[in-house]
Parts: sequence; C-alpha cells; structure tokens
Amino acid sequence: MKREELVHKVALRRKQLAITLENLATLSNLGYRTIARFFANEDITLSSVEKITNTLGLDFAGNEVIDAQTLKEQRAEVKALYIVSLVQDTSSLEKQGLDEEQIKKLLQETKAEFLTGQYQKQLWSS
Repeated sequence: MKREELVHKVALRRKQLAITLENLATLSNLGYRTIARFFANEDITLSSVEKITNTLGLDFAGNEVIDAQTLKEQRAEVKALYIVSLVQDTSSLEKQGLDEEQIKKLLQETKAEFLTGQYQKQLWSS
C-alpha cells in the first residue's frame, strides 16, 4: 500500500468520526505538528502512524478493526463515566450521594447526550 492510500483511509475515518486534528493529537499522545505532517503526507515515524491508526480504530494498514459506531460508544461511555464520577464525588461531599440505580440512569443519559445530544461535539475533546 502506498502512503497516500493510507493517509486517505485515515482521513476518511477521521471525518467519519468527526474528530479534529487537535483532539486526535491529544488522544493519540502525539503533537499536533506530527498529526498535521501525517495528513500532509510528510514523513513521520512508524510508531506515530501506529498511534494514529490505533486511536481511530484502524490497523497499521488503515483497515477497520473497530467499527465507527462502537468506537463512538466506547468513547461516550468513558466520557460519561468521568462526568458522572465528578457528580457523584461532589454529591458525596454534600452527603447527597446517588444510589446505584441513579448512577446507572445518569450514565445512560450522559452517554446518550455524547452520542446524539447536546454534547455530541465534545465527544472527542479531552
């Protein structure tokens, strides 16, 4: 496979997931400049290519390993868990902690907001 083909596949996936270059850099633990060089079809290390493709649910050749919807759901779950844990910690400090059922419901609602609701644009932000 030519490098141009890989860059094209990765670019399509990035657009499919609606992830910005800045967020991709953060999530893949790479610098923005490295990400920009990759998409400009410039040389970067193989380990950087691997980090980019893995972050987007692709293998080293740009083939899908995790489908886009599953990847979005996994990210939404992680973000929802983080948000709910903040709420729970704050509520517990005020002696108003949520019970297990309330936490589950809040997790589901928050995850749905990241997937289809008002927080959809923040799905990939850190």
